[in-house]
Amino acid sequence: MSDHHHHDHSGPIAIGATAARVVIGLLVAIGGLVVIGAIALWPSEQHVDIPAPLQNAGGGAVRTEAGTVLRQDVGPCGSPSLGKVFVDEPMQPRNTAYTCQRNLIAIESGPHEGNRTLFEIAPGPGQPDLHAGDRIRLVRQADPSGMPLYSFDDYARGLPLALIALAFVLVIIVVARWRGVRALLGLVFAFAVLVFFLLPALLDGKPAIPVALVAGSLILYAVLYLAHGVNLRTSSALLGTLTSMALAAALSWLTIELTTVTGLSEEQNTNVATYIAHVSITGLLLAGFIIGSLGVLNDVTITQASAAFELAAIDESASRREIFAAAMRVGRDHIASTVYTLVLAYAGGALPLLLLFSVAGRSIRDVLVGDAVAIEIARSAVGGIALALSVPLTTGIAVLLARPLGGKDASPPVRPRHARHARV
Repeated sequence: MSDHHHHDHSGPIAIGATAARVVIGLLVAIGGLVVIGAIALWPSEQHVDIPAPLQNAGGGAVRTEAGTVLRQDVGPCGSPSLGKVFVDEPMQPRNTAYTCQRNLIAIESGPHEGNRTLFEIAPGPGQPDLHAGDRIRLVRQADPSGMPLYSFDDYARGLPLALIALAFVLVIIVVARWRGVRALLGLVFAFAVLVFFLLPALLDGKPAIPVALVAGSLILYAVLYLAHGVNLRTSSALLGTLTSMALAAALSWLTIELTTVTGLSEEQNTNVATYIAHVSITGLLLAGFIIGSLGVLNDVTITQASAAFELAAIDESASRREIFAAAMRVGRDHIASTVYTLVLAYAGGALPLLLLFSVAGRSIRDVLVGDAVAIEIARSAVGGIALALSVPLTTGIAVLLARPLGGKDASPPVRPRHARHARV
C-alpha cells in the first residue's frame, strides 16, 4: 500500500464541512432539548414519608451499627437480655423450654460502642447462620419505653466490596489507561444522574418516558465523550445511540401496552405500589426498559462507528456503499453475540423464579406468558430490536462522516487487486 494510505487513527478523519455542521447541529439541538427537559422535569423538594416496613419502631429511618460475633453456641433460649445492651454476659433464661442458636455480639459503633448484645436465632429458611468472628450490621431501635434494642440486619460487606471495586478500578486503569479513567468518571456521572435526577423525578410523579429519555441522554453525552473523546467518530455513535434509545422508548411503551404486564409479580414493585401509591409501576417498568438498553446500545454503536471510520481510512478508494457493507458484516457478528449476552443476562437473573416454576408443575405456556417471565421476555425483545436497528443506523451515519457526500460515490473506478484486500 502506498504511503498516502498510512494514517494516524487516533483522531477523527477529515470530513466535509456540510456533514460536520449537520451532525454537530443535531447534537447541539438535542443537547439543548435535554437541558430544557432536565430543568422542566427536575424533582421538587417534596417530603415523602418513610414506608411502614422501612421504619424503625419510632417511625423514623432505620439506623445500623457495626458489630462482631464474639461467641456462638446452641443452648436454652429466652434470655431477658435478648437484643438489649449490657456490659459483660447476658442473663440466663428463666426456663429451658426450647433451644436455639445464641450469639454474643460486640457493638462497635454508635452510642453503645464497647457494650454487647445478645441474638437468639431459631433455625429455619432465611435465618442467618452466624459464626464467631463474623462482622455484621445491627439495627438500632428503641422499645416504647425508650430502651435501646438491637437486632440483626445483614452481614457487613463494606471491606470485601471495597476491595472488589478497587480491583475493578485498577484493572480498568491499567488496561485502558487514561481512557479507562475517563470511562470510570463517566460511570460516576451516570450513577449521579440516576440517584439525583431519575429516581427523585419518578418519586415526584413525573412522566416516566420523558424522565428516562432525559436521564439516558445526559448519561450518553457524558460517557461517550468522556470515554472516546470529542470527535466526529464519537459524535456519529452518539447520534446513533440517541436515536436508538428513542426507538427503544417507543417500543417499550408499545410492548407494555400490548402485553399489559403489570410488574406486580415482583415483590419490590408490589411494595412500591402499596406504600408509594403515587408512583406508577408501569412507569418504573418503562424507565427500566429504557435505561437498561443504554449499555448494550453504547457498546454496539461505538463499535460500528469505529469500524466505519477505520475501513474508510484503510482504503481511501472505497465507496460509501463498500464501507457500509463491510462495516455491516462486522455489525452482524456483533449483533449475534450481543443478543446472546442480552437474553442470557436476563435469564440468569430470573433463574430462582424459573426454578420455582419448574417444580410447580405448570405448563411451559403458562410460565412464559405469566407476568414475571413475560417482563423479561419483553425486556429482552425490546433491547434486541433496538440493538439490531442501531447497527445500520449508526453505520450509515458514520459512513457519511467518514466518506462524506461529495467524496467517493457508490461506483468507484476499478481498483488494483491489492486494494481489495483491505475489505473485511
